Amino acid sequence: MEKKTLLYLPHELIVEILLRLPVKSLICFKCISPEFCSIDFETSLNYDPSPVSLGIGDPYRSVQINGSCRGFICLISSSDMFLWNPSTGFKTQIPWAPKYLYEHNYGFGYDQSREDYLVVLLSTDCEIEENPFSSHLEIFSIRDNRWKEIEGTHFPYCGGGHDNRLLFNGSIHWLSCRIDIEIDVIVAFDLMDRKLYEMPLPDAFHHHGVPANSYLGVFGEFFSVWARDYRNGTIELWVMKEYKLNSSWTKTLVIPLSTYFNPICSTNNGNIIGKSHSSGLHGLVKYNDKGQLLEFHSFHDGRPSSAVLYTESLLSLPGNNEQDYKLKE
Repeated sequence: MEKKTLLYLPHELIVEILLRLPVKSLICFKCISPEFCSIDFETSLNYDPSPVSLGIGDPYRSVQINGSCRGFICLISSSDMFLWNPSTGFKTQIPWAPKYLYEHNYGFGYDQSREDYLVVLLSTDCEIEENPFSSHLEIFSIRDNRWKEIEGTHFPYCGGGHDNRLLFNGSIHWLSCRIDIEIDVIVAFDLMDRKLYEMPLPDAFHHHGVPANSYLGVFGEFFSVWARDYRNGTIELWVMKEYKLNSSWTKTLVIPLSTYFNPICSTNNGNIIGKSHSSGLHGLVKYNDKGQLLEFHSFHDGRPSSAVLYTESLLSLPGNNEQDYKLKE
C-alpha cells in the first residue's frame, strides 16, 4: 500500500490562512498546538457582527469609551476604569488618578519604545479664582502599574468632551479651548516623548466654541477634523496633508447634513460612517459624500452611547494578572 505523506505548508501561508479565522478560533488553536503559540496574531480578518458585553454591575451607570488601541478598549464609568479586550474577554481594572480636577480629558495609547500601554489624564480646574489655570498631566503605566504626574506641565486648556480625542501617529489628540487667549486648538500628547504640544486648527476655525461642534478623525491616511455648521446644515471635512504643518490644512468635503451626526471614520470608497443621535435616527449610520443615507443600524435602546474604531487582537498586557483573564463563554 502506498504511503501517504502530509502536504507541507510554509509558515507564512499558515499565518495567512489563520488570520482569516475568528479570534476565538485562534485562541483554541493556540491551546492545542505549541507551534501556534509562536505565531504573532495581531488581528483576524473575519468579521463577526454579534454583540459582545462586559458586566460592570449597575446597568444604569454611565460608561464612556476612553479610546481603543491594539485590541484593547479603555472604559470609564462614574466609579470604575477598565481595560478590556472584547476578543479574548480579558479585563483589568485601573485605579483612579490621585489628582482629578473638574475639567478633564482622558486618552489611551501604546508607547512602542517601552512596550507599554498608557492611560493619560489631562485635567484643569477652570473655577479656582486664585489660580484659574490649575492643571495636571498624569499618566498610568500598565507595565509599572502606577500613576505618575508629569511635573512642570502647566496648560490653560478646557473642554473637549468624551468623544473628542484621537490616537494618531503615536500621539493622543484632543480638541480644546485655550482659555487664556480664548482660541480653539488641538492639544496632543506624545506617548514616546511623554510631552504635551499644541497644534493649530485651520484659520477658518478661529471662533470660540469649535470643540463642541467638531470631531477629530482620520480620512484616508490623513489627520482630519470635521466641523458642523448648524446655520447652513452642513458638515465640513478638513484634512492636514502634512502632519503638524498648519499651512497644509485643506477643506476636502462639504456634506449637506442637518441631523446630529458625529463622524467616526471613512471607508476606502469615501463613504462616511458615524453616530447619529437625531430623533428617529439613533444609531450607526453611513452616508456618501453627497449626504445620502446608505445604511442605518439602530442601537438597542436610546441611552447615551460612545463609539470607537476597534481592531481585534489576541494581545495581552505586559505583566497582566492571569486571574483577570477569562475567555468568553
